[in-house]
Amino acid sequence: MTDSKYFTTTKKGEIFELKSELNNDKKEKKKEAVKKVIASMTVGKDVSALFPDVVNCMQTDNLELKKLVYLYLMNYAKSQPDMAIMAVNTFVKDCEDSNPLIRALAVRTMGCIRVDKITEYLCEPLRKCLKDEDPYVRKTAAVCVAKLYDISSSMVEDQGFLDQLKDLLSDSNPMVVANAVAALSEINEASQSGHPLVEMNSITINKLLTALNECTEWGQIFILDSLANYSPKDEREAQSICERITPRLAHANAAVVLSAVKVLMKLLEMLSSDSDFCATLTKKLAPPLVTLLSSEPEVQYVALRNINLIVQKRPDILKHEMKVFFVKYNDPIYVKLEKLDIMIRLANQSNIAQVLSELKEYATEVDVDFVRKAVRAIGRCAIKVEPSAERCVSTLLDLIQTKVNYVVQEAIVVIKDIFRKYPNKYESIISTLCENLDTLDEPEARASMVWIIGEYAERIDNADELLDSFLEGFQDENAQVQLQLLTAVVKLFLKRPSDTQELVQHVLSLATQDSDNPDLRDRGFIYWRLLSTDPAAAKEVVLADKPLISEETDLLEPTLLDELICHISSLASVYHKPPTAFVEGRTAGVRKSLPNRSGAPPPDGEAAAEPQATVIPNQDSLIGDLLSMDIGAPPAPAAAAAATSNVDLLGGGLDILLGGPPAAEISNTGAGLLGDIFGLSGPINTMVQIPKITWLPAEKGKGMEIQGSFSRRNAQIHMDMLITNKAMSAMSGFAIQLNKNSFGLTPTAPIQVPPVQPGQSVECTLALGTGGVVQRMEPLNNLQVAIKNNVDIFYFACLVHSNVLFAEDGQLDKRVFLTTWKEIPAANEVQYSLSGVVGNADTIANKMTSNNVFTIAKRNVEGQDMLYQSLKLTNNIWVLLELKVQPGNPDATLSLKSRSVEVAPMIFTAYEAIIRSS
Repeated sequence: MTDSKYFTTTKKGEIFELKSELNNDKKEKKKEAVKKVIASMTVGKDVSALFPDVVNCMQTDNLELKKLVYLYLMNYAKSQPDMAIMAVNTFVKDCEDSNPLIRALAVRTMGCIRVDKITEYLCEPLRKCLKDEDPYVRKTAAVCVAKLYDISSSMVEDQGFLDQLKDLLSDSNPMVVANAVAALSEINEASQSGHPLVEMNSITINKLLTALNECTEWGQIFILDSLANYSPKDEREAQSICERITPRLAHANAAVVLSAVKVLMKLLEMLSSDSDFCATLTKKLAPPLVTLLSSEPEVQYVALRNINLIVQKRPDILKHEMKVFFVKYNDPIYVKLEKLDIMIRLANQSNIAQVLSELKEYATEVDVDFVRKAVRAIGRCAIKVEPSAERCVSTLLDLIQTKVNYVVQEAIVVIKDIFRKYPNKYESIISTLCENLDTLDEPEARASMVWIIGEYAERIDNADELLDSFLEGFQDENAQVQLQLLTAVVKLFLKRPSDTQELVQHVLSLATQDSDNPDLRDRGFIYWRLLSTDPAAAKEVVLADKPLISEETDLLEPTLLDELICHISSLASVYHKPPTAFVEGRTAGVRKSLPNRSGAPPPDGEAAAEPQATVIPNQDSLIGDLLSMDIGAPPAPAAAAAATSNVDLLGGGLDILLGGPPAAEISNTGAGLLGDIFGLSGPINTMVQIPKITWLPAEKGKGMEIQGSFSRRNAQIHMDMLITNKAMSAMSGFAIQLNKNSFGLTPTAPIQVPPVQPGQSVECTLALGTGGVVQRMEPLNNLQVAIKNNVDIFYFACLVHSNVLFAEDGQLDKRVFLTTWKEIPAANEVQYSLSGVVGNADTIANKMTSNNVFTIAKRNVEGQDMLYQSLKLTNNIWVLLELKVQPGNPDATLSLKSRSVEVAPMIFTAYEAIIRSS
């Protein structure tokens, strides 16, 4: 007997058994077999070998069996596309079945099978189902269009499904309308162009509002989200929509309530803030928000995070509801901390006594994190509500007397802020603070105490002894404490120089020689140089009046807040981050913003009727212009008042917004006080230098080669050229002319070039003004040049380096920056990815300032540095920028906003050149 017996078995195996059961004539056996197949598939077994047998089971009237078979098909169609085609005929047949459930099931399954071959057969059944007499089939078909768009967007547009979907918005069944809205929203978000493929209008909105009352809760959410993306044409329409949405505030589902709040918050921006309707609507928003706080803790937390945004935008809505935010003993810590934050935001003169009483109670709780936040909250109350400051300080002193270590330390941190806010008012308590010096072990508390000693050294008799005691363990201190110690000792020396000389020398030695912290070393060297060179200047720098700290230091930046208000009831409103910060993919780049307030007064100094923007004339026959130039004629003089001919694509410019003429030019020729101290004098040009490139090769210039570049020196653009004679005879009689261009660049004087001998090279510079004739070029910074010598006239084109077009008066006031950023529509925002970024945010800011890109503000959000910058082009076009830099990450994101968004490519090119320059 051979060994083949080991390879044969009488047991056929599980797949074989299932195969025979699937082909059984009895319906019950068949159904049981399909159930077994689905069970095996669910637990991860490969049952794809049974594909033909399962597909054969589709021919049945049994709905349950059909559902199981369709489930199997959805799972395996992608791996077996050729086999899946076998099922197409059954799908098409089922789409015409008399049972609406089977028709809907067939079209839904076809939409879920992401196989191109099947998609081609889906169009006709889908078109019929969209017009089906049964609303259940129509609502299923509506969602199927969105799925098909995800597979093949061109097919949906070509086959006219978008128009059919839009027709379903007028459907008599509210659930069909809701699904059509959901599908259209999905398609608009997935649109490659970034612009909605289907625009909403007042007629469509009216139909949605009619369907709103009869939908399921999820249908209502889809409709409300769609309404949130609609901008009413006037205040009257906004008011009408508000009236019809307000009843949704009483809905039992929290998601519906928050979606309704989102729409109303957006529409409130369009209503006159002093109208009775606006006041009534504001009152109606409070009860539903309060009701959400009686839900389970998780829902409470989501509601509180959204309320936090609402309170920052419109504190009036909940100003009378302080008590609902008082902490309960059984609240989870995340709810407690969020309630605490909202309490501070709502605190005012009328309720401060109540709030302080609560906070003092919280400071005796057992939860350490909560107690710390409560103590900090008392300090925030003192800063926010001035009349309550004395009461808050008294409360903090009572807490210090408890001698609970972490309470004392938090109290000292907030008292430091109170001293900053109210100088020379509460300094009598310093002696009490000094009594607790030995108990401080946390860096922030120690740093705060050191700051207080240094700031009020003249009032503390033993200030030198106290600071000396800190210096004993200087190397072991946290960097934050070391920096404060260094500054405090220098302050003490400047106030009492006679008896603290040794102390200041000791601390400067520790900071500069014994420390490896670059920040500490740099500060130490600067103080050392200041003190040794000019003590008077040192006094001006170190003892300068400090700006008072603002009332609310943790408010979200206005443009971010407006964007988050548009995302209420979504994850963005819980994270307090825009979707772009945590979502990648197609919807991440869509940025939402609130509409401009209706009837709002224009910004200070803005004229009632803005002058119309001058339009750059189109490019006609440019070569004709060049050929007709009179090369020998003297150049047109640069206009003294360039503003009359310069183009202002902003429509009135920001000069109007600033309330007067343009700001004086910012000098970029010195290094300021510290430059003088370190012996730096004379002009310093740190603008990026772009190497020369060949503009006119010798073979085209009959032996004359021109290499060139552009630079900006002393607030003027220069065209720097190297002319090389590669011919056999001398060249002379040089003249140059520039064609009309986008920025009105024209020579301010004739070019001066001496005769160039064969084999010789000559450097020359042509100063350019911006008062010439303006004509739009493609690209914008294209410059066409004609140059003449004794041989011939030659023509060439070159690109002006964008950074030389950045004017010195491009720094905006912070308030004007925020207003302008908000006013420029979201459609005028362009994003650009930078790679290979070297250095931190401060290095980048300094580099940009040297090139007339001015940093207006800097923020750190979740470890990511945000730089807000402005620049002004020589033709008065303003550009606002937002740079996001992650420390240690070479990739950064640059967002640009401008009324003239076509300047974006040249700005991005310049930014990249500057950021990569050494």
